[in-house]
Amino acid sequence: MGEDIITQIVEWLKKQLNESQTKGFVLGLSGGLDSAVCAALLKRVTDHCLALIMPIESAVQDIDDASRVADVLNVRTEYIDLTSVYGHLTKLLPGGDQVALGNIKARLRMVVLYYYANLNNYLVCGTGNKTELTLGYFTKYGDGACDILPFGDLYKFEVRELAKVLHVPRTIIDKTPSAGLWKGQTDEGEIGYSYDEIDRTLQEISSSQIKGNCAEKLKFRIEQNEHKRKPPKICFLGI
Repeated sequence: MGEDIITQIVEWLKKQLNESQTKGFVLGLSGGLDSAVCAALLKRVTDHCLALIMPIESAVQDIDDASRVADVLNVRTEYIDLTSVYGHLTKLLPGGDQVALGNIKARLRMVVLYYYANLNNYLVCGTGNKTELTLGYFTKYGDGACDILPFGDLYKFEVRELAKVLHVPRTIIDKTPSAGLWKGQTDEGEIGYSYDEIDRTLQEISSSQIKGNCAEKLKFRIEQNEHKRKPPKICFLGI
């Protein structure tokens, strides 16, 4: 996992700009690994790259990490604090659990990303990796809403390897993965397994030989979230 893969992705990104006749990219910069790697890749394509830092009741450390990544990569940023918007919106709604409320945060960020995309004639760049996409571990029409997915064919461990080649700060590479949708939330805690175990199991599942608790739970999650990976179903009437 090195410069050859990076070159392939960069050439693919150039092709997306050319085919869509857009000028650049916009992405959400969370302070986590995936968005940092994504920003580093986009900077290799064009200086027309905008990273949005959009805290919603976010940890100060995440905001600081996002700002540091932007400084290291020399990526242009906009800071939009959506906490008050989120607060006003949720006051209008009946009470919900932390998952439903967390998904609102992801969808608010999607609205802002597409606003800036429209404003600048940019593509919205998603930061999802193959592990998350396979499991459906993303918010439908939230962080799952994007125009392109540069490393949608790379597992989490492969994205981490790319981060080293792209000189992403070590603190970001080693940081505990979290969507930051509620206090104390972590990806591995929510899924129930470490990313190392998840990636290893997903690679073996296709052989249908693997068994065990982890494999069975991941298979169930993959099937349960199939709708997230497909466009809305249409009722064809045949008239």
